[in-house]
Amino acid sequence: MGWVTSTRPTDFIHSADEEPHASRKMAILKAHPEITKLMGPEWRTKYIVAATVALQVFVAWMTLEWRWPAFLAAAYVVGGTANHSLFLAVHELTHNCGDRRQWVNKLIGFMANLPIGIAYSSTFRVYHLEHHKFQGHDDELHTDADLPSLLECHLISGSVVGGYVDHTLRKVIFMFFQIFAYAFRPMFIKPEMMPYNDPYFYMNWMVVILFDGLMIYCFGPKVMLYFLVSTFFAGSIHPTAGHFLAEHYVFEGKTETYSYYGPLNMLTYNVGYHNEHHDFPNIAWSNLPKVREIAPEFYNDLPQCKSWPGAILQYIFDNSISPYSRVKRQGKTAEKSKAT
Repeated sequence: MGWVTSTRPTDFIHSADEEPHASRKMAILKAHPEITKLMGPEWRTKYIVAATVALQVFVAWMTLEWRWPAFLAAAYVVGGTANHSLFLAVHELTHNCGDRRQWVNKLIGFMANLPIGIAYSSTFRVYHLEHHKFQGHDDELHTDADLPSLLECHLISGSVVGGYVDHTLRKVIFMFFQIFAYAFRPMFIKPEMMPYNDPYFYMNWMVVILFDGLMIYCFGPKVMLYFLVSTFFAGSIHPTAGHFLAEHYVFEGKTETYSYYGPLNMLTYNVGYHNEHHDFPNIAWSNLPKVREIAPEFYNDLPQCKSWPGAILQYIFDNSISPYSRVKRQGKTAEKSKAT
């Protein structure tokens, strides 16, 4: 009953400390300089992306005449898993871990973006790199768009009137529709970061629109329903979507980044190795497990997420977990500017 009776948070976890990854990276490199040999792209990524896109096109075609129950089951089990894998392929490519040439990573990202239905890889790149540079920051200079907005916090937790049941139902609704929060939050929080001056932004939209048009021309408009429903399920209450919560929500003490070492990593480019990834974002997915193998003394004693589906259940049913369960910090540069 502890989850029910625990206190609902009303504010973020504020920290005056710097994020932990830069200092740990320096300590690891000092103790294990051989880790630098792991840095660089993974050549297999583009082929896995191509195979996943082909799978989605095939299943979209195959399910055109299926009845709704079977169609939705396929979109959840196959489509949601495949499109979530493609989300994380875009994540890998954002860090230039698919090729040594940045422009090639962007083009592979366009390919991974195809079955998503809506162009986003170029926009994600801008906001996600800011998340790595300024994890948890929220000030006039830098804002980590991965942090829940104050509006989300208010709607889910701050305006609760019905106690535990009300809070739980709000979290269920949020988890079901969380893809929209991740899609729209960055552009509302930091609209000035939208890459309107980047030609790749327009290329991204052009490629996706052409793909969507080709699919509709070849298979009819219902084919787009499969892609879009798959994208919705990929970011909804889906086992792989547990990583959205597991990575940085504070489930234990004040630790702000958690790794997950379970089997779902096989479908998600090892994104569960999240402490390792934030310490070394230029190490590709295939080598992240080797980071832990080489430097176990830095990782084995850190709090871990044992289950992504379990993280979803805990987020929903544990009254002490809410959008406020994130570490927020103010940059030292911003503090200095206020002082002057």
